Amino acid sequence: MNYLMDANTYIQAKNVYYNMDFCPAFWDWLEKQFQAGQVMSIDNVYLELTDSTDTLSQWAKAHQAHFISVADTATQATFTDIANYVVSLKGKSPVDIANFLSKADPWLIAKAVTTGATVVTHEKVVDAASKKVKVPNICQQFNVSYINTFQLLTQLQAQFVLGN
Repeated sequence: MNYLMDANTYIQAKNVYYNMDFCPAFWDWLEKQFQAGQVMSIDNVYLELTDSTDTLSQWAKAHQAHFISVADTATQATFTDIANYVVSLKGKSPVDIANFLSKADPWLIAKAVTTGATVVTHEKVVDAASKKVKVPNICQQFNVSYINTFQLLTQLQAQFVLGN
């Protein structure tokens, strides 16, 4: 695996750029990239995506294999390191820390650390003075590469071509 997708990449794709009704090619492309071992996510993201009844939830349920486990010892230990680091951050909002740690984000980063994968997220780095905890900032601290969906599509040379 080379890329691990954050929940927000699926959500924004469905809601904005690659709505399943007008761009099914994106979702077919994701399946092909999963089959090639290039793009996947983690079971915690699966849980976030399937906590509804919308089309994305249905898609995720039909593609559960795309979401790999974080139950391995190395990922668990790395999650602990990430959680300890995030809790130690000065000036961060306790609510934002708790929110970050309760979601898939730290698990996604932990899995990326243990597998050498790049995280795909739409979050942006925030200034150190920010009270928020963001995926790219934590990725930087743990030497994890991160990109957005558009960079992913470019790196993997995706093409969505209209037929006749």
